[in-house]
Amino acid sequence: MQLQSLAVSRLDLVYIALGAIFVFFGFASCVAAAIRRRGDASVLIWLGTWSGMYGTSLLLRQPTVLAAMPHWLQFIAPFTVNAISFLLVVVGLLVWSELTLGKMRLLTRGLAIAGLAIALAGIWNFIATGSGNSLQPENNLLAVLALIALTAVVLVPRLSRKYVAFPNRILTAATLVFMAEALFRNLWGGLRLPYIELPLLDEGAFAFFLFSFAYVAGEKVFANERRLLAIESELEVARQIQASILPAATPEVDMLRIAASYLPMTAVGGDFYEFVQVDRHRIGFLVADVSGHGVPAALISTMLKVAMQSVTSCSDRPAEVLRGLNRVLSGQLRGQLISAAYLWIDTELKKAWYSSAGHPPLLRWRAKTMEQIESNGLLFGVLPDIEYPVSEIALHPGDRFLLYTDGVVEPENEAGDAFGTSELERVVRKYPLSTPAELSTHLLEELRQWQPASVAQQDDITLLVIDVI
Repeated sequence: MQLQSLAVSRLDLVYIALGAIFVFFGFASCVAAAIRRRGDASVLIWLGTWSGMYGTSLLLRQPTVLAAMPHWLQFIAPFTVNAISFLLVVVGLLVWSELTLGKMRLLTRGLAIAGLAIALAGIWNFIATGSGNSLQPENNLLAVLALIALTAVVLVPRLSRKYVAFPNRILTAATLVFMAEALFRNLWGGLRLPYIELPLLDEGAFAFFLFSFAYVAGEKVFANERRLLAIESELEVARQIQASILPAATPEVDMLRIAASYLPMTAVGGDFYEFVQVDRHRIGFLVADVSGHGVPAALISTMLKVAMQSVTSCSDRPAEVLRGLNRVLSGQLRGQLISAAYLWIDTELKKAWYSSAGHPPLLRWRAKTMEQIESNGLLFGVLPDIEYPVSEIALHPGDRFLLYTDGVVEPENEAGDAFGTSELERVVRKYPLSTPAELSTHLLEELRQWQPASVAQQDDITLLVIDVI
């Protein structure tokens, strides 16, 4: 009798240790998911919940653990164990859904919904009547059907490649072991056959399956991590390439003082600007904005750099520059559109010429007055051959020109009001004696203050400030 008591107590300790391990593993998985805060971390949440629930149920079924609990916890322990016995199937299916694809994912989620309905009914019946056997056969049948379907998918290579996100031999072996044990347990219980005591069979199979699943889930998470790192590395290369096609410095032109600011919304942007300098007296300024954001817009903005080489011979004629760019790019844009503005300045003649394609107006600050100069044609990509009107502007000392993209004027404050040209004029009026570089800094700071702190930059920002001195 003493040897038998000793054996039982050792087995109890094994069950308690396993339960504690499952609970700890579940807690660690949920903490890891909380730290990552990414979509692929959901598999860790469900896996952690599954493990924690199983470990909790295992602990609550040990007399030694129950005896050490307060009375109120002892009272709710049977209800908790009953609820977990139903919900384990539901959470297990949700774990599987994270590693399945297509129709198989829809099937697992559909079975999970059916399992939840059975679980709620079974839990309510247990609370109302105290009978824990009601709806258990239905729950067992659902588990058996799910196991058969999942095992077939894992074992058949053609199905595995199509419906399993990360098929491998470890998951296949663990599924076979768990399926055999679970089928035995559910069918035996569902058929109400005499109970057979097989210590640690259930727990061992679950542990093997759980940790194999954790390995596969970790592979999925880290594979996604590697892909994200690769994408970030490629974006950094793209950012460097885009930076290389923008002017490295502002040009030196007699009678002009120039500053340029460029802030992409993401690593790469769809804005572009270029200086076309002929000599110390003559220079062209191009600003363009590709529709959309990110890599697609950045690729098209890179095409603008190449296209500019084909129109340098007519750089002193803004209409021809825009017409030539539109002609070159129209067949390459694949539905994208580009707004652009081109300003040509000749300081010897003390004149400037301006033309634009669907772009925000050129702003000129003169004699404490802000003037909007519009000379607009259609956006690039609408029609292959378009004429663009040109405005001729007389230059005077003290003139200040602002060429910009709509990322400067479209940001909204908490009330939903756009920054607009009125705020732009207020900033220019506030700093009349600042240099172009200083004005650019002040303007970008005012933009940051205009937007709520919680709102990220919504568009690429490009700003050219040109002073006639």
